[in-house]
Amino acid sequence: MKAKPPSILKRFLPLIVFVALVVLLAVGLTLNPREVPSPLIGKPAPVFELPLLLQEGSFSNKDLIGHVTLLNVWASWCFACRQEHEVVKVLSNKGMRIVGLNYKDDADDAKKWLAALGNPYQFIAVDRNGRIAIDWGVYGAPETFLIDKKGIIRHKVIGPLSDRQKFDELMSVMKTLEK
Repeated sequence: MKAKPPSILKRFLPLIVFVALVVLLAVGLTLNPREVPSPLIGKPAPVFELPLLLQEGSFSNKDLIGHVTLLNVWASWCFACRQEHEVVKVLSNKGMRIVGLNYKDDADDAKKWLAALGNPYQFIAVDRNGRIAIDWGVYGAPETFLIDKKGIIRHKVIGPLSDRQKFDELMSVMKTLEK
């Protein structure tokens, strides 16, 4: 009795697996690792309450309600934060409500940084150990969140706002909230 020849599928299975892996790798190589979609877009800001850097009291997610707000994650040790700081000041001077989230920073260093570069923030919440930033899905500083009047996160920018494309995308989303 003759042995059965292997089926076509068994014969070409290694080739099919190889082609599928090549396709997945090719698609992965076209993605930009800086464009990480946030699962928080369209959802309420995470619940938090943090102390303020420059005044007594605290700031919480409840303080985001009723205002279109940019929540800007920054630190004095962050080189890219220094790059974007002028853009943040311009937005603040144009009347945009900007809240700072000072991320894993020394309070004295943060105060010196603001004294030297200017303070565009209406409030600065302090996240010394980065635990609240984790809830926000922060990968590192700088990152900026656009929050609508209902406290819903509408847009996230990873990296400095001094990047023209990122800035334009943010402004585009912001215009939809002003209506």
